Amino acid sequence: MMRTYRPGSGQLRLFLLWTAVAGFCLIFIVYPLATIAFAADDASWKTVCSSPRWYGAAVNTLLCTVLSTGCATVTGFIYAYAVTRGAVPFKRFFSFIPLLHLMTPPFVSGLAFILLFGRQGFITQTVLRLDVSLYGLPGLLIAQTLCFFPVAYVILKGTLEGIHASLEQAARGIGAGPFRVFRTVTLPLCLPGLVSAALFISISVLSDFGNPLLIGGRFRVLAVEVYAQLSGWANTGTSAVLGMLLLIPALLLFTVQRVLLAKKRDQIATIGSRSGAVQPPLPPKPVRAALTVFCSCIALLTLAHFAAIIMGAFSRIWGVDASFTTEHLANAIRFKRELWNSLRFAAVAAGCTAVLSSVSAFIVSRTHLPFGKLLDTAVMLPAAIPGSLVGLAFVLAFNGPIKLTGTRTIIVVALIVSYVPIGYRIMTSTFAQIRRTLDDGARSLGASRIGVFTDILFPLSFRGFCAAFVFCFVQATGTLSTVIFLVSFKTPLTSVTILNLADQGDWGEAAALALILTVAAFGTLAIASAVLAGKRKTPSRFSFSFFDTERL
Repeated sequence: MMRTYRPGSGQLRLFLLWTAVAGFCLIFIVYPLATIAFAADDASWKTVCSSPRWYGAAVNTLLCTVLSTGCATVTGFIYAYAVTRGAVPFKRFFSFIPLLHLMTPPFVSGLAFILLFGRQGFITQTVLRLDVSLYGLPGLLIAQTLCFFPVAYVILKGTLEGIHASLEQAARGIGAGPFRVFRTVTLPLCLPGLVSAALFISISVLSDFGNPLLIGGRFRVLAVEVYAQLSGWANTGTSAVLGMLLLIPALLLFTVQRVLLAKKRDQIATIGSRSGAVQPPLPPKPVRAALTVFCSCIALLTLAHFAAIIMGAFSRIWGVDASFTTEHLANAIRFKRELWNSLRFAAVAAGCTAVLSSVSAFIVSRTHLPFGKLLDTAVMLPAAIPGSLVGLAFVLAFNGPIKLTGTRTIIVVALIVSYVPIGYRIMTSTFAQIRRTLDDGARSLGASRIGVFTDILFPLSFRGFCAAFVFCFVQATGTLSTVIFLVSFKTPLTSVTILNLADQGDWGEAAALALILTVAAFGTLAIASAVLAGKRKTPSRFSFSFFDTERL
């Protein structure tokens, strides 16, 4: 039975939605940033600018960002080229590997790297019998490359699939060799995607906290120094200044990225549509063989990460006694409070993030309410804010008149702020795939804007809503940088506990907790796939297919 609408009945509710979203952005995004800017006083600026220590940390941050971004982008491009144009065997398997890594709690990768490549690591000690340490820049570079190359793969896979294969076939037809076609046709058309991927990864590397803290050793970067100054020395002013030094380049990269994305849409539109029946020319056999070896090595390293977590959880003493034991999993039960907090806080934050993202995307893309561009910028702004800076800003902003420090609320809100840009981008892309004629048709029958959203847009975009929820849940369960400042004795979290166990050398229990988080993440993904399969009235099967990663 069709619902009867009264003209104009939803205007008040629409305005209230707009007010709620704008109020959230002002209170929990703009206000904390303003607070941390005022906390960085002149004396702290002079202290930081005159100290060689902070200059060294800034140089280390710049060096790490450039090298990690370059390596991750190149790795992601080669991998995406192999999957889309390299005619590698086991293509579906290789295309699954980056998504597997992308849907893993972020803190797990750093722990797995230590289990594999640490001084007592499985590869360095057990396999190669090397008494070496990869702590510092070399290890950090390897870890961040493996951690962030899936982002480059996702972006560049969509770019490569968007290039019309007839352009490459035409170049081959007039006598150009495979390498020249790649150099003069494929690579220039991929340039916008390469730049976009590099900008996105550089922001992620700047804000990375877990890998530098676990693997960086004496190679100190600004994200870690922000934490050290506040937690170790209670030096709020210096911590705020270091945070601002981290924020300025992140905002510049964020601005360039948004400008580029706006131009990229037009450039892609002029390139053409998907290639359809026209297949891109195959690279020579030696190149295909090299691409297969490259993808196999990356896949092996990725799977080794998961194997290390599993083996670490069931080995008696990692690197010393590999005998099977369930003692670590049994001991993990004593951290049930931390596990319960991590899972429920992540679930609440993911649900709120998905709802806020849906409403924000609807207001910006489907209505003509005022300040739409400002709202769009405010919702996307946290993408440029390093996680450790979000935590610091919340501590400074909500320890006064608005008292939230030490509560569950501040952790949940911080998680929402951290991941709402991703959810917003997913939902905006999802709404863009729904024809506006459906809105117009419903409006002509008397539906309000809210009615269009609840009865048409949201049901059609439920796939994107689930994608936003699952991705945010997985990331929130293992996040460290955002919550490291916010946890208290009343609100312990698993990621912080894993960090403490790793510092104490309790690798077994740390691996057991990481394994539980990973199982919870993939269990959530399986449930979401089953729900969507049920809505399609098709047999449920575990799949990444609902998660259109190009929306990121």
